Amino acid sequence: MRSKKSLPLEQKSLEWDAIGLVAGVDEAGRGPLAGPVVAAAVILDELQPIAGLNDSKKLTAKSRERLFDEIRARALCFSIAQATVEEIDDINILQATMLAMKRAVEGLRLKPSKVLVDGNRLPTLDVLAEAIVQGDALVPAISAASILAKVHRDRLCDELHRQYPVYGFDQHKGYGTAQHLQALQAHGPVACHRLTFSPVARSVR
Repeated sequence: MRSKKSLPLEQKSLEWDAIGLVAGVDEAGRGPLAGPVVAAAVILDELQPIAGLNDSKKLTAKSRERLFDEIRARALCFSIAQATVEEIDDINILQATMLAMKRAVEGLRLKPSKVLVDGNRLPTLDVLAEAIVQGDALVPAISAASILAKVHRDRLCDELHRQYPVYGFDQHKGYGTAQHLQALQAHGPVACHRLTFSPVARSVR
């Protein structure tokens, strides 16, 4: 049998389950035209289950806010990290997302023995890891991470709105809505915009 050590971490297929703490990881903000990409890692406490966990996109803003506080209070540990707009433009959004996820895992107070990541790609980690498509709807720890990442990023966008009110970041959270595109055409990009994203690049004067 071929040794798993001969395979890059991103290509490892998991044929066993690690014993110990399991962390869920997810991101928010890959698609928007502005703001950082945010990732979160969460290790839940099996003795304190949290009701209502789900993919953050399937929850109302009110439910996300409530669960955000509950996850932070009841999880064994959690970590929220990000990759900046400058990093996104420098290394591309995929690599910046992997970087944010890696930072989130490394920021955990407790070291997991296994990491479950939403999607079909894995960041480079020094622990056993598995990518799970639609994991944010299937695995409670990933659901929790998706909620932390989404709420944290939404709050960052609210801060951007206070800095740059004409763009409406509090409404579209940086996504390329008609309102956002019109503001880009009228005012051009500002420091929080991702200059390598086509709609932003086209608005540069």
